[in-house]
Amino acid sequence: MTKKAPKSGPLSPSCSGGSSRNLELAVKSSEGARRSTRLRLQPLRKPKSSPKKKKPVKLHSKMPKKPPTAFFFFLEDFRKQYQEENPEVKSMREIGKTCGEKWKTMTYEEKVKYYDIATEKREEFHRAMTEYTKRMESGGYDESETDSEYSE
Repeated sequence: MTKKAPKSGPLSPSCSGGSSRNLELAVKSSEGARRSTRLRLQPLRKPKSSPKKKKPVKLHSKMPKKPPTAFFFFLEDFRKQYQEENPEVKSMREIGKTCGEKWKTMTYEEKVKYYDIATEKREEFHRAMTEYTKRMESGGYDESETDSEYSE
């Protein structure tokens, strides 16, 4: 919504040619100022492809990992079976969607097998974690052991 001065020819008796040019230049300069502020705002937006963030450094590399849930054990079995039945489907997205739908429709009795595996793994994790915390408190792991194997 910029206002421009009415154009007047060089023979127009209403205004002199210089004043209308000055007015147009002032309008153009204000338009340029608006554009420059727009240009300044663009770099402040986040780029669509942001650089990958570095993973946080593990403080304790000997710490046991958490076990997967029952769904992930089911996902392993289902993925193998689904790929055998549908070799033309290569998209992990489609496989994941059908797996999720199948998991939702399964009864508890069908899921028990996977829940049992998950509880066994969880118990192993808790045992390993208590052992780890005892060793950390007693000073069993020193700084040289927690470093990466590749640091040599």
